[in-house]
Amino acid sequence: MSASRPNVLLLLTDQERADLVAPDGLPVETPNVDRLRAEGMWFESAYTPTSICTSARATLLTGLYPHAHGLLNNSHEADAIRADLPESLPTFGELLAESGYTNTYLGKWHVSNNHTPGDFGFRYFGGSDYHHDNFEVAFEHYRESQGIRVPEADVDDRLYTGSGADGALVAGTDPVPVEASRPYFLAERTINALERWVDDDSPCFHRTDFLGPHHPYVVPEPYASMYDPSEIEPWGNYAETFDGKPRVHEQYLRYRGVEGFDWETWAEAVAKYFGFMTLIDDQIGRVLDALDELGLVEETVVVHTSDHGDLTGSHRLFNKGPMMYEETYRIPLVVRWPGVVEPGSQSTEFVRLQDLMPTFLEWAGVDAPEDLHARSIQPLLRGETPVDWPDSVYAQYHGDEFGLYSQRLVRTDRYKFVYNGPDRNEFYDLAADPHELHNLVDHPAYADVQDDMARRLVGWMDRVDDSLRQWVPTALGS
Repeated sequence: MSASRPNVLLLLTDQERADLVAPDGLPVETPNVDRLRAEGMWFESAYTPTSICTSARATLLTGLYPHAHGLLNNSHEADAIRADLPESLPTFGELLAESGYTNTYLGKWHVSNNHTPGDFGFRYFGGSDYHHDNFEVAFEHYRESQGIRVPEADVDDRLYTGSGADGALVAGTDPVPVEASRPYFLAERTINALERWVDDDSPCFHRTDFLGPHHPYVVPEPYASMYDPSEIEPWGNYAETFDGKPRVHEQYLRYRGVEGFDWETWAEAVAKYFGFMTLIDDQIGRVLDALDELGLVEETVVVHTSDHGDLTGSHRLFNKGPMMYEETYRIPLVVRWPGVVEPGSQSTEFVRLQDLMPTFLEWAGVDAPEDLHARSIQPLLRGETPVDWPDSVYAQYHGDEFGLYSQRLVRTDRYKFVYNGPDRNEFYDLAADPHELHNLVDHPAYADVQDDMARRLVGWMDRVDDSLRQWVPTALGS
């Protein structure tokens, strides 16, 4: 296989925690992501730029942090700061298309309300949810072709937040065959897209965005009962008391309607979350098998990652929000690049979701735009670590639903520092406290380390021209 201008297959999930598929992670059956790891490189320290869908996905497209592309929160909500990605910003889809790549896209979009991937360099095959396109109709037609009349289908074993059906649906069992599930449908459409590659003389890029394992964790059998809730151990940070934490954490417990959940209830949800991931993994397996059958493996790079993670009861919390914990900020990332990446290799260097943007461009032989907040990970994939590779990672949060809430994060291999604009800051020693239960921001023994972390944070803000860089150093005393 040539190392230049390969086909690229991006398999992106929605709210997949890194520990679902990490080598030493949770007891979840993911043989196909395991296969990618065995044949490619696993990135142990991959992070999202922000733990919210629209903002993270826009950052992946543009290589810019949210403060620069302007999509600070989810585009479809009533509190959206901006509903659409500015069309003036270059995206990797457009740049790949201009370089001669045939680009296709399937599944979740959630970047602009009034534009689709078709406006950013892709041929869009649809398959998103009702927020973002009209292809729900296509899925309904597909299910009807499987003999399922969707209006009659219902969810069994429903678990809700709050006091019942007035809350949000958290989990349940979909009473349809696997072949009538959305992940199966998306895999089927992905295989159709790959079949087009066989007769295409151009290099090809395809992106499939699965709508899971994001809640509601609603899956068909056998996945719904694949994991026994009674055998799932409580998270190490389920003992969260919120003592010494920003008040917004406990506020979110009530806001999300899970203050009454005990571990037995959470275990039911976690079991479905695990099942959802195994369902998606099986569909990834179908796609990988299709690459084999079509003779495309040696000329195709496969990338699997997620937009961000999911709390799923960690710290007793649901979904995501203004909590910069590892469960939502650390993401899976595995890359299989036949003939170049050493099979079964692993990188511990810090990488970010947006680093894929210039990586895709480098595969295409396209110069990346200037002033990106990202850099290609190809040196790492080749087994080389540049001397100036960052020894920390930086992330942002700007708010969602609950109201605007400025956060900035810097993390090194041992420490994490979180700037909370409206509330007290956070500092964690991850070696001593991997579950992030003890906020040491006021601990005098860590004063010098905190000063160093604050300087690192300000350095990152200067480097990416963060819109808060003028004020935060004063607030931090740096």
